[in-house]
Amino acid sequence: MAGQPPPWAYTAVLLCALSLGGAIEIPMDPSIQNELSQPPTITKQSVKDHIVDPRDNILIECEAKGNPAPSFHWTRNSKFFNIAKDPRVSMRRRSGTLVIDFRSGGRPEEYEGEYQCFARNKFGTALSNRIRLQVSKSPLWPKENLDPVVVQEGAPLTLQCNPPPGLPSPVIFWMSSSMEPITQDKRVSQGHNGDLYFSNVMLQDMQTDYSCNARFHFTHTIQQKNPFTLKVLTNHPYNDSSLRNHPDMYSARGVAERTPSFMYPQGTASSQMVLRGMDLLLECIASGVPTPDIAWYKKGGDLPSDKAKFENFNKALRITNVSEEDSGEYFCLASNKMGSIRHTISVRVKAAPYWLDEPKNLILAPGEDGRLVCRANGNPKPTVQWMVNGEPLQSAPPNPNREVAGDTIIFRDTQISSRAVYQCNTSNEHGYLLANAFVSVLDVPPRMLSPRNQLIRVILYNRTRLDCPFFGSPIPTLRWFKNGQGSNLDGGNYHVYENGSLEIKMIRKEDQGIYTCVATNILGKAENQVRLEVKDPTRIYRMPEDQVAKRGTTVQLECRVKHDPSLKLAVSWLKDDEPLYISNRMKKEEDSLTIFGVAERDQGSYTCVASTELDQDLAKAYLTVLADQATPTNRLAALPKGRPDRPRDLELTDLAERSVRLTWIPGDDNNSPITDYVVQFEEDQFQPGVWHDHSKFPGSVNSAVLRLSPYVNYQFRVIAINEVGSSHPSLPSERYRTSGAPPESNPSDVKGEGTRKNNMEITWTPMNATSAFGPNLRYIVKWRRRETRETWNNVTVWGSRYVVGQTPVYVPYEIRVQAENDFGKGPEPDTVIGYSGEDYPRAAPTDVKIRVLNSTAISLQWNRVYSDTVQGQLREYRAYYWRESSLLKNLWVSQKRQQAGFPGDRLRGVVSRLFPYSNYKLEMVVVNGRGDGPRSETKEFTTPEGVPSAPRRFRVRQPNLETINLEWDHPEHPNGILIGYTLKYVAFNGTKVGKQIVENFSPNQTKFTVQRADPVSRYRFSLSARTQVGSGEAVTEESPAPPNEATPTAAYTNNQADIATQGWFIGLMCAIALLVLILLIVCFIKRSRGGKYPVREKKDVPLGPEDPKEEDGSFDYSDEDNKPLQGSQTSLDGTIKQQESDDSLVDYGEGGEGQFNEDGSFIGQYTVKKDKEETEGNESSEATSPVNAIYSLA
Repeated sequence: MAGQPPPWAYTAVLLCALSLGGAIEIPMDPSIQNELSQPPTITKQSVKDHIVDPRDNILIECEAKGNPAPSFHWTRNSKFFNIAKDPRVSMRRRSGTLVIDFRSGGRPEEYEGEYQCFARNKFGTALSNRIRLQVSKSPLWPKENLDPVVVQEGAPLTLQCNPPPGLPSPVIFWMSSSMEPITQDKRVSQGHNGDLYFSNVMLQDMQTDYSCNARFHFTHTIQQKNPFTLKVLTNHPYNDSSLRNHPDMYSARGVAERTPSFMYPQGTASSQMVLRGMDLLLECIASGVPTPDIAWYKKGGDLPSDKAKFENFNKALRITNVSEEDSGEYFCLASNKMGSIRHTISVRVKAAPYWLDEPKNLILAPGEDGRLVCRANGNPKPTVQWMVNGEPLQSAPPNPNREVAGDTIIFRDTQISSRAVYQCNTSNEHGYLLANAFVSVLDVPPRMLSPRNQLIRVILYNRTRLDCPFFGSPIPTLRWFKNGQGSNLDGGNYHVYENGSLEIKMIRKEDQGIYTCVATNILGKAENQVRLEVKDPTRIYRMPEDQVAKRGTTVQLECRVKHDPSLKLAVSWLKDDEPLYISNRMKKEEDSLTIFGVAERDQGSYTCVASTELDQDLAKAYLTVLADQATPTNRLAALPKGRPDRPRDLELTDLAERSVRLTWIPGDDNNSPITDYVVQFEEDQFQPGVWHDHSKFPGSVNSAVLRLSPYVNYQFRVIAINEVGSSHPSLPSERYRTSGAPPESNPSDVKGEGTRKNNMEITWTPMNATSAFGPNLRYIVKWRRRETRETWNNVTVWGSRYVVGQTPVYVPYEIRVQAENDFGKGPEPDTVIGYSGEDYPRAAPTDVKIRVLNSTAISLQWNRVYSDTVQGQLREYRAYYWRESSLLKNLWVSQKRQQAGFPGDRLRGVVSRLFPYSNYKLEMVVVNGRGDGPRSETKEFTTPEGVPSAPRRFRVRQPNLETINLEWDHPEHPNGILIGYTLKYVAFNGTKVGKQIVENFSPNQTKFTVQRADPVSRYRFSLSARTQVGSGEAVTEESPAPPNEATPTAAYTNNQADIATQGWFIGLMCAIALLVLILLIVCFIKRSRGGKYPVREKKDVPLGPEDPKEEDGSFDYSDEDNKPLQGSQTSLDGTIKQQESDDSLVDYGEGGEGQFNEDGSFIGQYTVKKDKEETEGNESSEATSPVNAIYSLA
């Protein structure tokens, strides 16, 4: 009985709705189906727009059920359709489905039209929808000769498809005449109308032709239009493929850049209507050079992220399953580096009719009342038309028991003659809904629907439900009895649901027996019996314990089970939560599992599962396997620490009324001393089977005196704890019930609050089992109006709430809740103050005055309302305000209502965060716990001009090293009349910052170009908009870092004129100057000493670190005048620069000419002039060269 209910179990639930006039299905029991009469119900029909394949026979479906079985007839175009006169038309047996056969010839188009099916029996007539039959069409493309399309490179182009009108519309796609698909991207794409759009034409577009293809659904055919051929006029006739990846492809090909313009839709604004529940598709296709990017926005809000998606390279916005809140103004923004334009699309959401309350079949008993409701919504609001048996209700015979009230038909004192099928047709210009609902009047004595004398078995202390499905009209009343006793079972441990099921909250042994359910109405009664057997639970009383074993030994895991002897027991084992395979090394017995020759693979968790057909119990243990060599001699050091074993042999002694001594034997501590014992208890009255912590004791004791509460049937268990964890709970002790006593406390958290304006709900936290102190715990609830001398009202309640009705609005009450059981009452309770329900305030604040503080805030002042008009606790005065319009023309504003609350009994407040330069309206209300009161007189005020918000979309671009381009959009919130923009910028290089420059622009200027002072420094820009009030929030951006900022050498090579400002360059120059000074000193010293230095005989050998003679200080030179050494640097034009200097190393050399770069590096350019006299007179004259000095030092 605790499992899945049988299929007929829902019937009683349905029958409970009869008294409410709800939809009822006849029970599926065949015996009832065949006996009860039922008007027709349409069960299957074709769709409203029925499109058929002309190559197949036509099938128009219509099926219905009823008792007796209904007959069918059809209308075509609102006229009777005589099927017998047309040999091609037949109707399926026992069905209204039409079959039109064309195997013997005929044209399907002749049968197009609007069809409607009528299903009739003697109790009424049901109608199908009006089915519009259409034959699929796939017309041929008209023949046409297409001239080549001539277009200038970079210009926009639209290739029109204009497919033939098909039914349904064909799927359009573009291919070449060789059936290669046309590659589509941001520049070239197909619109929703099938046309192919080129945002700008490039030379490579003429490499193929373009053919529009239409694929028709029913015929599965593809028709191809004659292809278009493109002829592209260009200033760059060579189609160099390398230019396609050029960063500025258009400039490289000589194509002029253009601002975007819209190809579809045309103009700056358009409108679109979409039906609720359909998909909204908005499309914007733009031309321009470079190809524009498309972005989508919604005015006054965000795009619905859960329904919106972008298609066709962001050119289309699709919003699925649109609803009324999706209406509004959307705009697409097309932008490239030349500028941007926008197109606004006003979206209106209309709606075909949709159901709010669809009429349902109505089954009544004679003399009962009921109603049919047909409520639908749509835009525009749909009209409702009622029909009965397919005829307008106005022309039907009058029925005194029937009353039509708009979308509702009310039936009073129905009789058998009231049976009929009613149709509700609701329609507007976008569609219609048709629903059938029959009214059936049944006169049926009670009948039981479940098998008789069922046997239900349930486990002790569990919850169970006894089902008794029944049927009857009028609805029978159901009562339960046990063992033939006369008292009805309901309340306490029993609960009877509305469908007749009996729930027993906690099964005990005494609940076993025979239960009888009796269903009664004015026509008779029926009864059934259920036999309930209570079984003992399955429990593992000796569980397997964690073990540590050496490899090769034998291990036994115990699992001893106690179960109900009338149930079949099955014991199985799991290893690591998977079914255990019993190998030849294992032996499974009724109460144990033995493993012989334990191996390392046997390590893991073992779970014993003891189960019967009604319940099961589990116990788990872990087996640790040690290798031979891992077994040390010291057992305490060898074995790992583990959780303690469970305590055992619990014993109760020293039994007293309010205490007992509990003694236990500790289990093995598994090499980790026991630190604590936790004693838990379970009671079998309020929460059977749930264990609660009672007390905690040190690990050194094994006996303790436990304090007990009256009238609790205790059972105890003990858990041991060490540093590793907790043991398994011990086996429970025997039970001990303490004697009862009156309660010593009362329930807590007593409250009195109104849930309606004319009541007060008294609630409290119920007492638990250990504070009940006796059987039949109940509560005496007392209340009276405060500050009156009324006598106390009182009532006894078994739950945790009581509702006092018919109270005045918001008056204080004194409340007392006292506990009581069969042994007596609790102590005198405390008095708590509660209040009855609140009603809406009756008055609004008066004399509301507004003072404008600044452009975003106002001050409010009002007169307080009288306290008796509040009708509750005054929570706050609340101001509702909304932005009516902006003082700026053509600026759309959101009129969403906002609110500001002023808690308590205040008379003034401030409303802030307003929009400047706007017209506002404001109303005030009083708010209590029930809600808002009436609104005050509407006040109007205007906020003054303020500072604007930050400019939007501030872009900084650096096309080259000479200029920086700035672009921005107007602020989202001008907050006044813009008088211009202020741009502040400063150059910076590392930690050095230049002088700030300020530029002021007109309000219409949104671009500016900055001429760079040098190509190395970066710039920091700050842009703000201005009104007469001042400058608004600034937006800050920085110019991008140049790619060579991190390489000083490259910067020097490309920008020699700017490198002198670098810090590293100044330091390097200082170091070189110091080195030159040292070299000069060394030269003078050497010259004064007259030292000799060897000279290489070999000429024209470059100086380099690889020269093996460097170490001896030798130096090669050339005899030819003005001939540079190999490896010397030359100037950028290939010549050797000679520089005259009054203070150079040339003065100290012999005809050599040296040169320093700007960074101080020495260029090894050196020539020797022949001087015969000096050469003959001094063999060591070359030693005076400073270069020789350098190499001699090396």
